Amino acid sequence: MKLEGKAIMLRIYFGEDDKWNGKPLYLAIVEKCRALDIAGATVLRGVAGYGASTLIHRSHLLSLSHDAPIMVSVVDSEEKIQTLIPFLDEAVDEGLIAKSEVEVIKYVHQEGARS
Repeated sequence: MKLEGKAIMLRIYFGEDDKWNGKPLYLAIVEKCRALDIAGATVLRGVAGYGASTLIHRSHLLSLSHDAPIMVSVVDSEEKIQTLIPFLDEAVDEGLIAKSEVEVIKYVHQEGARS
């Protein structure tokens, strides 16, 4: 599979403690993306951030709180991204989903490379 040119990037923001069916939400999103054969998804853990609640979430080495800000970035064609939206509508209770057009310079996926 080769993806070049216009594509869509979703950025999904929420807290690390958020769950979906008993598992971390970030993992559920990545697994759903893989099941939908979406080109790529990456989870990033933030140092600090806040959203609609204006409560600042931060990552501390010695803190018992693990609700650091999380962003999942997903990139694929408009059609593939649209197949993910119904799942996100159901799974993301509190957070932000941002959609933007991007230009993919190079993405090459080798068949059979899944592990």
